Amino acid sequence: MAHADPFDPGQVARRLEAWWVERMGEAVRIDPCVRIAGGASRATYRFVVHARDRADAPQAFVLRLDPVSSLIETERQREFMALQAFHGTDVPVPQPLWLESSAQALGSPFFIMQAIEGAEAGPLKLMAAPYVQHHRHIGQQKWSILGRIAAADPEALGLTQHMPAPVPAACWREELDHWEAVLEADALEPQPVQRAAIRWMRRHPPAAPARLSVVHGDFRTGNLMIDPQGTLRAVLDWEMVHLGDPLEDLAWSLNRVWCFHRDERRGGLLPREQAIALWEAASGLKADLRSLHWWEVFNCLKGQAIWLSAAKEFQSGTVTDSMMALAAWMMCNSQDRATLELLGRLEAA
Repeated sequence: MAHADPFDPGQVARRLEAWWVERMGEAVRIDPCVRIAGGASRATYRFVVHARDRADAPQAFVLRLDPVSSLIETERQREFMALQAFHGTDVPVPQPLWLESSAQALGSPFFIMQAIEGAEAGPLKLMAAPYVQHHRHIGQQKWSILGRIAAADPEALGLTQHMPAPVPAACWREELDHWEAVLEADALEPQPVQRAAIRWMRRHPPAAPARLSVVHGDFRTGNLMIDPQGTLRAVLDWEMVHLGDPLEDLAWSLNRVWCFHRDERRGGLLPREQAIALWEAASGLKADLRSLHWWEVFNCLKGQAIWLSAAKEFQSGTVTDSMMALAAWMMCNSQDRATLELLGRLEAA
C-alpha cells in the first residue's frame, strides 16, 4: 500500500476511520483532521472522533505518523515507551494510547496519544502575549522538569528494556560519531566550521557522566505545551530519546539559536546561569562547566546536521514541504555562528 500523503489530512481521516472500526469495533466519523506544522521526524495530526452510534462528546487525539522520508531516523516504539514511562509522573507528557507498527492502515507506522487542549507550543507565539508575562515562571518549570528527567531512573521506568545503555565514558563518542555521519551524508556543500568543531571535540572530550540518564534529545521551548496562565502542560516530541549523558539535554536547551529575543535569555525565557541552577536543583547533579561546554559545541553540530538534512530532503525532491528548505535557510548560518562563539572564534560585527 502506498504511504499516506502527509499533506492530505482528508485521506488520513478516511483511513483512520477504517482503522478505528477494525481496532475498536466502533464506527466513527473523524472531523476535523488537521496537520500540525513542524516536526522533523513525524507527520503530526490533530483529529476529533465522533461516535456514530452514541451521543458521547467528541474526543480529540493526536496522531504521530512516520512520513515517507524523515530528517531523523528514529524508532517510534522508543518514543511511545518513553511517553508511557513518564505519563503520570512529575514529568508531564501526553497520554500515549495506541501504537501501530504495521504500515497497512495508514501506509506508515504510527501512534496515537491524547490531545492537550488549551495550550500552545509554537515558539514565536510563546514569545508574545499572553505568554510573555509568564516567561520567568515558564522557564522555572522548563529547567526544573528537565532536571527531573535527568534524575529519573531509566531502569525503574522500564526503559532499559527498549534503549541500549552506553558505557558512560563512551556517551560522547557514540553521539559524536552518529551526528558526524549524518553531517557527512547530508551536507550539500563543505562545512568548515563544523569540521573544525569536530576536530576540537575529539581533542577535548568531556568527563564521563556521574550517571546515565534518560535524554529527551530535543528539549526546547518549541516542544513544550504551555497554557495562557503559564503552566507547562506537557513535554512533546520524544523521537530522539535515548540513554546517555544528562548534560546533552541541558546543553541543547541552552543552544544560542533558541535565544528568540536576541539576548541572553535561553529558550527565550531565562539567562543561562539561572537555567543551569534550576536544572542542578531538580536533578541533584552538578553541571561540570567544562563538560557542559563540550556538549554545547556538540549540540551545534547536531543542530546543523538536522538543518542540513532538511535542505537535502528538499533539494533531492524526496519531500516537497518548503518548510524543509526554509528551516535550513534560516538556521544554518545561525548555528555556525553559535559554534564559532563557543569556540571563541566569532568576530564582533
